[in-house]
Amino acid sequence: MNVSALSFFTLGAVLLLAACSPRTAPPEPVRAVRTMTVGPANVGGTQEFAADIRARTESRLAFRVGGKLTARPAEVGQRVRAGQALAQLDPADLRLQQDAANAGLRAAQSSQDLAQAEFKRYQELREQGFISSLELERRETTLQAQRAQLDQARSQASMQGNMASYAVLTATAAGVVTAVEAEVGAVVATGSPVVRLAHDGPRDAVFAVPEDGAAGLRALLGKTGAIRVRPWGATTFLPATVREVAAAADPATRTFLVKADVGDAPLQLGQTVTAVIDLPRRDAAARLPLSAVMQQQGQPAVWLLDRTTMTVKVQPVVVAGADGNAVVVASGLNEGQTVVTAGVHTLTPGQKVKLYEAPAQAASAATASTAASAVVPTPAASR
Repeated sequence: MNVSALSFFTLGAVLLLAACSPRTAPPEPVRAVRTMTVGPANVGGTQEFAADIRARTESRLAFRVGGKLTARPAEVGQRVRAGQALAQLDPADLRLQQDAANAGLRAAQSSQDLAQAEFKRYQELREQGFISSLELERRETTLQAQRAQLDQARSQASMQGNMASYAVLTATAAGVVTAVEAEVGAVVATGSPVVRLAHDGPRDAVFAVPEDGAAGLRALLGKTGAIRVRPWGATTFLPATVREVAAAADPATRTFLVKADVGDAPLQLGQTVTAVIDLPRRDAAARLPLSAVMQQQGQPAVWLLDRTTMTVKVQPVVVAGADGNAVVVASGLNEGQTVVTAGVHTLTPGQKVKLYEAPAQAASAATASTAASAVVPTPAASR
């Protein structure tokens, strides 16, 4: 074997050993995190909800008979009085039915009169002994049947007269038209809503609350001035009383509808107001931003920073609820501890981190360092 062949085999063995040797993993980067120091927390204050003013009673008015809509003088926003005409159907068919019922009534009246006259004659014949008692009873039964038919015809005519009057839809009370649900020319069925009417009288501020707030509002039911309402753009508050809290949550939004009585306050229908609820003050372990809390094995937890080693560890906590955009922690933290508030989903236990510096702060620090290094006394200056 010559020298060149020996060198070739030596080089191959070195490359093979290098390929089989384990590669060194790159060091894990030191991540920058935002932090905050835990201090004493006192939560409570107020809760605000967007509400709108609605009438205590709002009716969806409909015709009691079906037909073609020929007129609808009512318009949205129009104020109407009780008994005022809001819409009308084509009355032709209803009038024909009324005429038929009246004709049936006259026929039943004539039949009853004839049966009455015959019964009177047969009664005279029985007194004279020309007919039997059975025949007289038969004529009496016929008279009673005719009287019943007359009563039926009279009731039918009266009902048809009422139905003819149902061709005009009138306001059941004074109020404001809030919606129109049918236009002229449409064929509406019996009971199909045509006009929505908000009755004059008490007004409610209506708003929705999340599931965790429904129980607290039920405790305020009937308490005068338990909440306050403020019209948008105004600075003064008006007292309100919680009148109703929905028994079940809305299937789409999972919120509970709340109605608060505002009495005779000078508020317009549909006006937007802010409902303000005063919450009792209570002590808590901490008040953290939403980004600081994570889920660890199905339980809420936070990352604690050890400033000595600049490492992080998981700390389970007990969450008491929300206060605005913050999470209220009931226990698990002590005053003075440092909690990571941003970047929590990229950390691992024991990981090294550094404090985040805003770009402006980093630039200022770099400028100050450059200026300090530039002011170095020269040998001549030191002499």
